[in-house]
Amino acid sequence: MAVTQLSTDEILRYMGCPPDKADEALKAQVETCARELLGAVRPRWSWRAVDIAFEPEGVRLENGLLLPGKDLQTHLAGCGRAAVFCATLGAETDMLIRRAERLDMARALTLDCCASAAVEEACDQIEVELQGKFPGCSFPFRYSPGYGDLPLEVQGPLLDLLDAPRRVGLCATASNLLTPRKSVTAILGIADNVIEQKKRSCLGCPAQGSCQYRKAGGHCGIS
Repeated sequence: MAVTQLSTDEILRYMGCPPDKADEALKAQVETCARELLGAVRPRWSWRAVDIAFEPEGVRLENGLLLPGKDLQTHLAGCGRAAVFCATLGAETDMLIRRAERLDMARALTLDCCASAAVEEACDQIEVELQGKFPGCSFPFRYSPGYGDLPLEVQGPLLDLLDAPRRVGLCATASNLLTPRKSVTAILGIADNVIEQKKRSCLGCPAQGSCQYRKAGGHCGIS
C-alpha cells in the first residue's frame, strides 16, 4: 500500500470549505501541504479475518470480543465473517503536524486535513485489497468504532486482536484515542451471498450534531 496522491477537493471538504468556494491561494496552500504530507507518511496496516456471531448485545468475534450495539448488527446483516483491520500513517505524520503547530496554525490545520484525507485513501486501498482476497463475496462498507453506537472503548481490544502495537506500532490511549493519531481501526463485513449495498450516511455519524458540512447545507462527500 502506498499513498502517493490526494484529492484537493477532499482536503478542502475536511477543512470545511466547499471546493467551489475556495480561492486560488487556498488551493495552492492545500497542494503545497499535500506534497509535504505525502513526503512524511509511512503507511502500515494489519488485518485478520474472523467468524462473527450475532447476539442480543451486539456482534461477537470468534476470539470472544463483543462489539456492542445495534447499529453494527444491522450493518453486518447477512455477513458470517469480517475482516478486522487497522491502518496508520505513522509517527512521522504526527511530528510534522506538531512542528507546524508551533510556527503556523493555519498551515498545521491544512496539514492535519491532508493527513485525514491520506488515512482515508489508505483505508480505501486496503478495502479494495481485502475484497480481492474473498472472490465471489459481498461487502458492506467498512465500519469503525465511534460510528453509530459502536463505542470507542473497543479500539484497544481490536488492536490487541491484530497484534497492532508490535506489528505496526499502533496503540490506544487510556481515553481510547489512537496513537499515532492519524490512524484507523475498522470492520469490513464479508457475506457469501449478495447483500443489500449500503451507503454511508449522516444518520448514525458521530459528528452529525456538530458537522460543519451540514451546518453549511452540504455534506462531506462520503455519502
